[in-house]
Amino acid sequence: MAFDKDAFIKDEGTTFPGKTYVNELLKPVFTDQRNHLYDAMFSLHRAHVTMLNEQKLLSDAETNTILAGLSELQKLDPAAWTYKPEYEDLFFLVEAKLGEKIGSELAGKIHIARSRNDMGEGMYRIVIRKHILALLDDAMNLSEALIGQAADHLQSVMPAHTHTQPAQPTTFGHYLMAIYDNLQRDVDRIWHAFHTVNRSPLGAAAITTTGFSISRERLAELLGFDGLMENSYDAIGTGDYLLETAQAIASLMINTGRWVQEFLRFATYEVGLIKVAAPYVQISSIMPQKRNPVSIEHSRALASGALGEAMTVVHLLHNTPYGDIVDTEDDLQPHLYSSFHKASRVLRLMNAVIRTMTFNKERAKSEARKNMITITEFADVLARDYGVSFRKAHHVASLVSEKSSQNGKELFEWKAAEINEVLKDFGVQLTKKNGKMYAAPKFLLNGDPFAAGRMPVKYKE
Repeated sequence: MAFDKDAFIKDEGTTFPGKTYVNELLKPVFTDQRNHLYDAMFSLHRAHVTMLNEQKLLSDAETNTILAGLSELQKLDPAAWTYKPEYEDLFFLVEAKLGEKIGSELAGKIHIARSRNDMGEGMYRIVIRKHILALLDDAMNLSEALIGQAADHLQSVMPAHTHTQPAQPTTFGHYLMAIYDNLQRDVDRIWHAFHTVNRSPLGAAAITTTGFSISRERLAELLGFDGLMENSYDAIGTGDYLLETAQAIASLMINTGRWVQEFLRFATYEVGLIKVAAPYVQISSIMPQKRNPVSIEHSRALASGALGEAMTVVHLLHNTPYGDIVDTEDDLQPHLYSSFHKASRVLRLMNAVIRTMTFNKERAKSEARKNMITITEFADVLARDYGVSFRKAHHVASLVSEKSSQNGKELFEWKAAEINEVLKDFGVQLTKKNGKMYAAPKFLLNGDPFAAGRMPVKYKE
């Protein structure tokens, strides 16, 4: 098909904005602004008008009329605000609608001493800090769930794994508190991001402040900011508050995704350590016996999605000019909001799963008796209590482990005499004191004054 330039231009239009620009940028951006920034925009308007009045830049009568008009507008359903081609974005549309109520001359005064640049940065920070606080609330609920389950399983023995292999015995409470501690470090990172975000850029105007006698400090106070972005260029140009927030979410989701993956393994029939409660499993459409732990599966997928959105923020910031630029604004913000949303869904789902799941104590205890995972203590006893070098003690323990595997035995199935037969070439023998078995080198077997205080290595006689 031949390209008809004239027909294309006729369809697109010859003045700003072109049809494609409207459909692919202005309309989607308008919708995002309406959905995410609506309340923040009105809060900022009210604070700015109040500050202008206090600085004698607006009269009391003007201020009361503007504030009343803003309150009336904010009562409208946000969904009623739709893109109109004569207004570039939501902010200009609101100003125009305010003008219809109170007069365009007075409505135009709300823009004294500010720019869309510092307005946008201010709104972004207001919205992001709310998302941060909501995510922190979800993280604390999950923390409580972890502590509650850990308290119930202080003595619930289970195998700990390294390199995906059974390593040493631990307890389920120990495992859950490891997750808890990791989560608290992520909570600290998120709080740090909050304090970076919660600084006011307002009053920076376009980038070099304004000639009007405004109070940046009063704006920060009215809007609940901790303080100012003191350098106006930094206030407009920086993106580090976005970067730090995205990185905090990324850390949280990476760390969460790791133990969520382990929970899926624990929930398998073959492992069988945890059972997900009925409200959080789905039955197969064809296999009625199935208890699919889809709540955990969805959590894993959502964590990956939240991480992906956070990394999109990082990439959108990368190599952008240090100043006002759309990469850090309308195109970036929805990805950050989506990251927050998905991350919160993960935390809420796993909070419900953890509070309601059951742990199979007997299964876990049985698994903790297998694979010779207590043999490290055997080597430690030889080294700690009887002066055998650890390297030699490790070698002895390795030999016992190897022979156990060859003979299909677990450690608790060995008899003392059988262990002594293995150890006879190493100058080490098991001895019995006060009804318990102890490992002792041959030279200490006769009249050892400290034998009664040795740590026992228990074997069958």
